[in-house]
Amino acid sequence: MSFRLDRWVTLKVVKPLVKDQPGAAPAIPILMYHAISDDIESVHPYYRTNTAPSVFALQMRQLKELGYYTISLEEAVGTIKAESRSAERVVVITFDDGYRDFYTVAAPVLKAHGFTATMFIPTAHINDTSARFKGRDCLTWREIRELESAGMQFGSHTVNHPQLHEIKDFQVQQELSQSKETMEQRLGTEIRSFAYPYAFPETDKAFVAKLRDRLMEAGYANGVCTMIGRADASNDPLFLKRLPINSCDDRELFAAKLAGAYDWLARPQYLLKRLKKGSGRPSTKGFKASISNA
Repeated sequence: MSFRLDRWVTLKVVKPLVKDQPGAAPAIPILMYHAISDDIESVHPYYRTNTAPSVFALQMRQLKELGYYTISLEEAVGTIKAESRSAERVVVITFDDGYRDFYTVAAPVLKAHGFTATMFIPTAHINDTSARFKGRDCLTWREIRELESAGMQFGSHTVNHPQLHEIKDFQVQQELSQSKETMEQRLGTEIRSFAYPYAFPETDKAFVAKLRDRLMEAGYANGVCTMIGRADASNDPLFLKRLPINSCDDRELFAAKLAGAYDWLARPQYLLKRLKKGSGRPSTKGFKASISNA
């Protein structure tokens, strides 16, 4: 396996300093999954978005063994706002992009452990028959309704999955409102959650403020993005931090992420975005500075 600076720092430097105290503070891990697939990705482990079905099953079993139970995003926001202390471990499980393997692979595993999850879908790629997005089969509306009846939640991931930071304000407005309207018409339930596609432009404060206004106008109450870390009271409820998960998260690293030992990466991630912004170059997803093949 390629050397991973993020893993080394997390396990060798940060983890020994982190006290895993369930419920000691309302910091909630929100896991970010994409595809549940055996497909091989030819990128550094940090950037991979696939999680093999066998690895996903092991991660869900580990959550159960560690005593975690799942809550919704809305419940997570309420817990954080109330600064509730609890002896119980809670986690939010999320999926982006609307891939059909959520229905065929992930959902049965989640159900077996009594877990729920939230899937964020780009509505332009969801039809009555399976469409394709990024080379993968997507969910159908029938499958989404079936999953919702089984306790899964759904949120918006825009209509077309664009780089919102790169399009005009009226287009952003359309992406937010139209996806929500389509989902509500198709599912007959209110859609309150949103996931920002691609890397979150946290260094552009003016854009983030405008985006927040647009989300509120469209009727969203909570949301997630790609900023790294557990969600806590320092987060805007519309832009909650998440922990990216993939096949390279072995048992030790997975547990360390849940316990907060991966939260340190938020600062380097932010500084890299600042450097990219200052140089005029487009941001890259995540922290790349020295996390590369050794």
